[in-house]
Amino acid sequence: MHVPAADVRAWRGLIELRRKLVGRRTAVKSQVRALLRGAGACDAPAGKALWSKRGLKWLAAAALGEADALRRDLLLEELAQADERVGRVTRELDRRADAHPGVALLRTIPGVGPRTAEAFVAYVDDVRRFARTRQVGCYLGLVPCQDSSAGKDRLGHITGDGPASVRMLLCEAAWQAVRRSPTMRAFFERVTHGEPGRKKIALVAVAHKLARSMAAMLRTGEAWREDGREDGREDGREDGREDGREDGREDDRGQNPEA
Repeated sequence: MHVPAADVRAWRGLIELRRKLVGRRTAVKSQVRALLRGAGACDAPAGKALWSKRGLKWLAAAALGEADALRRDLLLEELAQADERVGRVTRELDRRADAHPGVALLRTIPGVGPRTAEAFVAYVDDVRRFARTRQVGCYLGLVPCQDSSAGKDRLGHITGDGPASVRMLLCEAAWQAVRRSPTMRAFFERVTHGEPGRKKIALVAVAHKLARSMAAMLRTGEAWREDGREDGREDGREDGREDGREDGREDDRGQNPEA
C-alpha cells in the first residue's frame, strides 16, 4: 500500500480545503440571488456582473426591507470572508504548484489549469507506483463497473472509486480539452458516434484519456503533443486499439456523477 509523505498529505488537505471553501462561497452567492428574487429586485446585475466591484457596490446600496437588508449585509460579510479565505489557500497552493515541475508539465495540455494539474500530481504522487497508465484510470474511478454472468460481461456506471475531487476536476478539464485540443475533440466525436445522448459517456472517456495522458507525461517528462501519442505505450499495445476498446465501448453505460 502506498503511503504518501507528510507534505503530500498536507498538499492534498489544502486542495480539499479550497474545494470546501469555494463550495461555501458558491452557496452564499446562491443565497444572495434567492434574497434578491424574493425581494423583487429585477434590476440586479445578471450573471457574474453581480460579483464585480460595481455589482457588489450596487448590492450594498440596493433598497431592501429592514429584514432583507440585514440578511444582505450579513451575506456580504460572509462573502467577503469567504473570498479572503479562498485567496489565502489559493496563494499557498500556487506557491506549492510553482515549485513542482510536474504541475507545469501537465499545464501544457490544452484545458488543464493549475487546480486540475496540482490535484492530479498530489493524488497520484509517485506515478511509478502504477505499472501501467491504465491503472491510473482505475485509481481515479473512471472505469466502468463490470458484471459477469453466464459468460457475458455487462458494463455499467463508472466505479467512482478514488478521490472525487480529482475526478470532478478531470471532467471539467475534459470539456475545455474538447474545445481547445484537436486530438481530444476528434476522440470525443469518435466516442459519441454522432449521437447527442452519448455526450456524457464521451466526456468520461475524454477525462479517462486525460488521466492516462497525464500519467504518461509525468512518467516520461515530455510535454503535450497534438499527435495522439500522449497516452504512451507502456503496456506494449497501440494507443488506437486501447482507446477503441476501453473508451469507445466499455463506457457505453458510464456516467459522470459530477457533470
